[in-house]
Amino acid sequence: MRSLRACAVVLPLLTGGACTVAPAPSASLPPDAIAGAGDGTRAAILGTATAFATPAMLANRPDEAARAVAQLEFLAVEVPHGPRWSGMSPNVATALVMARNETRAALGIAPAASPQAVIDQLYSAARALRSGDRAAAERSLSPEVFQAGGAETLRRLAALPPLPSANNAAVLAQFELDRLDRLEDQGGGPGDGAAAGRS
Repeated sequence: MRSLRACAVVLPLLTGGACTVAPAPSASLPPDAIAGAGDGTRAAILGTATAFATPAMLANRPDEAARAVAQLEFLAVEVPHGPRWSGMSPNVATALVMARNETRAALGIAPAASPQAVIDQLYSAARALRSGDRAAAERSLSPEVFQAGGAETLRRLAALPPLPSANNAAVLAQFELDRLDRLEDQGGGPGDGAAAGRS
């Protein structure tokens, strides 16, 4: 944040021109990502920690797997760039990006695909699966994003291989969330944002 302010103030004085800084990446979860009012990022951290810790939990449950992968996509953008999470160890951001790359390779997601497109399509597929419309779920997964095609992507979601990077990243994120919560409870440290939304 300090470097952005310096860029905004110093460079125009030196060059007489404007200082352009690319906006930080952003992504969001849909309203139905969590039940009722709550903190979507916190729910995503806890949800992925549970989902990827035990692959058997997701076996033959492509709707749950789709939601877990979508939440991981979201965290790989939100944690490194969201100001609320600046107190987290940078190791978490690195681990989340590695995890996103791992899940994208496992599912055949285009490496350059927009995280928001991945999130939106996975949640759309999960909703269709929960309503019993597999054909609609397949159509939700565009070949531009899910290069293996809708039917094959659903098959892969139902039988995810071990994803050690995803498990590691989710565990690290949960550990850091707990650490920031403890700091907040003790009345100090950069836990302000992390503690927001705790139930």
